[in-house]
Amino acid sequence: MEEPPPATVAAAEAPDERPARKGRLRRLAVAGAVALLLGGLLFWRLRAGRVSTDDAQIDGHIMPLSARISGMVVAVHAHDNEYVEAGTVLVEIDPADYKLALDRAQAELASAMATSEAARTNVPMTSTTATGEVRTAQSDVAAAAARVRSAQAHARETEAKAAKAAQDLERLKPLVAKDEVSRQEYDAAVAAADSARAEHEAAVADAREEEAGGHGAEAKLAQARTAPQQVAIVRSRAQGAEAQAQQARAAVERARLDLEHTVLKATVSGVVSKKTVEVGQFVQPGQPLLAVVPLEEIWVTANFKENQLRDIRPGQAASLKVDAYGRSYRGRVDSIAAATGARFSLLPPENATGNFVKVVQRVPVKILFEKGQDPEHLLRPGMSVEPTVYTK
Repeated sequence: MEEPPPATVAAAEAPDERPARKGRLRRLAVAGAVALLLGGLLFWRLRAGRVSTDDAQIDGHIMPLSARISGMVVAVHAHDNEYVEAGTVLVEIDPADYKLALDRAQAELASAMATSEAARTNVPMTSTTATGEVRTAQSDVAAAAARVRSAQAHARETEAKAAKAAQDLERLKPLVAKDEVSRQEYDAAVAAADSARAEHEAAVADAREEEAGGHGAEAKLAQARTAPQQVAIVRSRAQGAEAQAQQARAAVERARLDLEHTVLKATVSGVVSKKTVEVGQFVQPGQPLLAVVPLEEIWVTANFKENQLRDIRPGQAASLKVDAYGRSYRGRVDSIAAATGARFSLLPPENATGNFVKVVQRVPVKILFEKGQDPEHLLRPGMSVEPTVYTK
């Protein structure tokens, strides 16, 4: 029996292989579709718990160093991009004028303190003296009154003697005319009358003088009774002197601070940047000289779209990919800004217009680096970062 030709055999076998091949293709298509579905589902599950943005950068503190006094720069110890420790002397300003100002302020303080001490010592002395003057004046008034009374009594006594002498003289006049008494006796009576009258006039003058002395003693007593006012005046002068001493102390402290400010030191440890000061330059108060950037405390400011904030919460873990080094760092969400970045811009947008176009806003989110990931301080403020926040 003869065998059939090959073409006949292939034609005979084709109807049996076609269904098998279609079945395999169908199974492969179904498997591929299931794989794509599972891959898409897995990708969606993974991406559903993550929020990322490419609008982010590293931020940090920038400590400017400014002059607090005016003067000529005599030394600059800082160099660009140099790491300095806190307390390192960076700039020195000529201190000569400020040393002189301190010496002058100290001399004025010594003078003011001496004046204040003298005025303060004068207060109790014035008080004691014034009290003694009051007592002395009271004693003088009493003594003057006694002398006035004594002088008035003496004047009355002499007045009586003068009157008696005048009466005796009048009785002797007719008798001397009749030669019943001697002329000598009459002349003695006349002299006695004149003496009594003169003594009375002197006593009256003494009484008036004593009265005037009494008035003077009373005036001194009235003046001495102003002791409280005098003490108050002296105390006010002492307080004024003390205030001047306090003002002088403040001037000394200000001069000392100005002298201290001639030496500018780093307030924190960090890298010197933006140095604009040179030796021989005359600087003014408030003029920025350089900046120190501490690299120990840095963070990421990520500007997420407002529709990405739905699931972001403080404390969530984050992955921070730094473009400069192509590696990722661990971080954690610290806080979310209180307003969008546009609100803090120089010219905030005004949307109360008829041609308003809705723009998706971005809200800054602060993300902190976990400690110990940058021992060499390679990260710098301003570097671009792509943060991913794990919301689930």
